[in-house]
Amino acid sequence: MSSIHFHSSEIFETIRMVADEKFDIRTITLGISLLDCASDDMDTLCRRVYDKVTRKAEHLVRVGKALEEEYGIPIVHKRISVTPMSLVTASCTTGDPADAGRALDRAAETVDVNFIGGFSALVQKGCTEGDRRLLEAIPRTLASTERVCASVNVGSTRAGINMDAVALLGGLIKETAALTANRGGIGCAKLVVFCNAPEDNPFMAGAFHGTGEAEQVINVGISGPGVVLNTVRRNPQVPLGVLADEIKRTAFKITRMGELVGREAAQRLGVPFGIVDLSLAPTPAWGDSVAEILEAMGLERCGTHGTTAALGLLNDAVKKGGAMATSHVGGLTGAFIPVSEDAGMIRAAEEGVLTLDKLEAMTCVCSVGLDMIAVPGDTPASTLSAIIADEAVIGMINRKTTAVRIIPVPGASVGDRVEFGGLLGSAPVMPVHKEESRLFISRGGRIPAPVQAMTN
Repeated sequence: MSSIHFHSSEIFETIRMVADEKFDIRTITLGISLLDCASDDMDTLCRRVYDKVTRKAEHLVRVGKALEEEYGIPIVHKRISVTPMSLVTASCTTGDPADAGRALDRAAETVDVNFIGGFSALVQKGCTEGDRRLLEAIPRTLASTERVCASVNVGSTRAGINMDAVALLGGLIKETAALTANRGGIGCAKLVVFCNAPEDNPFMAGAFHGTGEAEQVINVGISGPGVVLNTVRRNPQVPLGVLADEIKRTAFKITRMGELVGREAAQRLGVPFGIVDLSLAPTPAWGDSVAEILEAMGLERCGTHGTTAALGLLNDAVKKGGAMATSHVGGLTGAFIPVSEDAGMIRAAEEGVLTLDKLEAMTCVCSVGLDMIAVPGDTPASTLSAIIADEAVIGMINRKTTAVRIIPVPGASVGDRVEFGGLLGSAPVMPVHKEESRLFISRGGRIPAPVQAMTN
């Protein structure tokens, strides 16, 4: 059993948080190394991938459901992350990497997980031939699978930003949207473009199992916007420093519970425990919204002046509370601001208070970046690439993870609303600047790393 012990009062408080404040374990994610599945024959590679994933993850869902019943805490998703597939498929020069993606999808369906992440490439300093083949296969893969998620790391503080990859991805996002046009371009909701991607992230769509990780590992992602929202509402007039302390105490409590569940899952599966990702990941339900937290701090609407400051306070307090609760905080950890997945963000965007430019400013202090943003279907590929470049440079300069998950909705215009369903929610189509960025993006090459990257 876990070495974490709880006083009876903590147990009752956890029950209250689940019942009244929408507290949940968002995911337990089993990371699996697939490096030993590589082959120069695609059929052999796909068979090895399917066999290993189904063997290693055979009991994941059963264990997750058992823990839900025993602890009374919902575990919303059970997921798998795998080695970046560009490394696994690199030596297979004649096969289609999309076949490997479909093998992952079949394996995910067999073991009944919600998503499997890792159809990924790390190209922050350049692309190999294997990387390029995988990148070009992303649209076909996401259009022909249900549970596979893809990610690409295009920059880092140490390497700079690979602008050739950034330019390529604008077109690939457009292609992915076109291939899934009958579902609002939903394929793009399963593709994340990172700068400084973490290797232990349990959250989709950006999860992959890094090469520095063990053969297998359990990472847990917890989410408590509703719990933090109620903490803020119980302290309506306290000074901001006092409010930050209250948020830290709340983050401490939910982190401890997340680690308990993660360690139990790891023990029962016979794999090492990895990290707790304490990210305030909202859902489309009212009362489970990061935007509502910011408004409860005293903002009339998320997106108005003061929003970035309020989000910075929230993100820092969450990280400090998590770090006090466990030595194994990792992943992204902080506050997510996905537009389509947050009822308050949707309202603010529809009212025109929350704009793409304001969201970009907020990403300087949130835990990830521009997330689940719908834009008009006729947005040029170069504009999508420019949005990615802007976000990547924020991450590179500030030594933090940033990311873009953007959906150019085919046939949609500003003011339309697209429905994705489930945790992905719905999104208002937001305007982008009409002025061209094509000549800048077409330069290619690499944006050099900032000077602090030379520190060893």
